[in-house]
Amino acid sequence: MGEEAVKTVILESVLKKRKREEEWALAKMQDLEATKKKINAENRKLDFNRAKQYSKGEKELIRLKREAKMKGGFNCSYILEFGTYNINAMHPKTRKIMQLLRLRQNFNGVFLKVNKATVNRLQRVEPYVTYGYSNLKSVRELNYRRGYGKLNQQRTALTDNVIVEQALGKYGIICTEDLIHEIMTVGPHFKQANNSLWPFRAYLD
Repeated sequence: MGEEAVKTVILESVLKKRKREEEWALAKMQDLEATKKKINAENRKLDFNRAKQYSKGEKELIRLKREAKMKGGFNCSYILEFGTYNINAMHPKTRKIMQLLRLRQNFNGVFLKVNKATVNRLQRVEPYVTYGYSNLKSVRELNYRRGYGKLNQQRTALTDNVIVEQALGKYGIICTEDLIHEIMTVGPHFKQANNSLWPFRAYLD
């Protein structure tokens, strides 16, 4: 009887300990969920405030881009689309330029920071590409409708701001609106933002 009583006490203590651990685990999980919801709410508020701030500056940005275009300035971004040509049939130097521009497939599109080197490259491949100044509407629609990012070297649709934050958070770009703003203004982290985007695919109806 004594041994059975000891076993019963041990079993009860084990069950109580297990119950306490389950309660602690549940409480910890609830705390994590609450913290996650709070962070998500703060991020949504921050995203909204940033989008609102960017919206206020859109008219000024359009005005500056028009002035830059009239003066021949190079502070705007370009969007390019690859024509219906076989890249393997090109001259090796032309093919190399197309690869440097990340235009490896038909109907691919990319953003470029315009400078002297870019203009020279465009002149060399002009018969094979269509290019021009991109406006805010085009950049926004491309990112929201056909935007894919590079996450762990994988092509990932930009369906959530978390994807943008994971790829570019260290540069202060935490949402799609931040990404659009960085592209449109050719900001200090334009290169990183642009490289994080997979080339856009233009589908013909």
